[in-house]
Amino acid sequence: MELIAGVDEVGRGPLAGPVIACAVILPKEHSIKGLRDSKKLSKKRREELYDIIINNAIDWNVNYMENDEIDETNILEANINSMHKNISKLNLDVEHILVDGNYFKPYKNIPHTCIIKGDSKYCSIAASSILAKVSHDRYITELCKLYPDLNEKYDLLNNMGYPTKKHMEGIKKYGITKYHRKT
Repeated sequence: MELIAGVDEVGRGPLAGPVIACAVILPKEHSIKGLRDSKKLSKKRREELYDIIINNAIDWNVNYMENDEIDETNILEANINSMHKNISKLNLDVEHILVDGNYFKPYKNIPHTCIIKGDSKYCSIAASSILAKVSHDRYITELCKLYPDLNEKYDLLNNMGYPTKKHMEGIKKYGITKYHRKT
C-alpha cells in the first residue's frame, strides 16, 4: 500500500495569528463520510469530523507557524516550511504528497502533486483542510479567552484574524498587537 499524505493549510490571508498546516494519511478504504473543503462545512460539522479524522487516520500532524515566523520570511515560505515540518513529524515514511494549491517546494526526494482545489477532490487533502481549520479556529478562540481585548477591539472571534471591516477599523484605532503580522 502506497502511503500518500494530503497536505493543506489555513491562515495565509489573515492579518493576525499563525498559518496552520496539516498532513494526513488516510487508509485507502475509509468510512469517513462528508470529507470536503473545510470552507464548505459548518463549524459544527468540522468539529465532528475533526475527531473522526484523527481516530481513523493512519497518521496525521498539525503544525503552527506563528506570525513572527511569517514576518521573518514571508507567508509563502512560512506555509511551505509548515507543510515540510508536518511531513517530517509523521511517524510513517510518506511515498507521495498531495498538496492543495499550485505551489510546493520538493520535500526530500518524495514525489508530490499540486492540485488546485485539491481539498474538493482528494479525501486526504480535505481531511488535512478540516484539521487545519479547526486547529486555527481553536487557536484564535483560545487567544481571545486569554486576552478578551483582542475580540473587543478587533472582532477576532468573528473574523478569525482575516481582514474584515471591523478588524481593519480596530487596527486603525488601536494599532497592531504582538499577534498581528507586520508583513
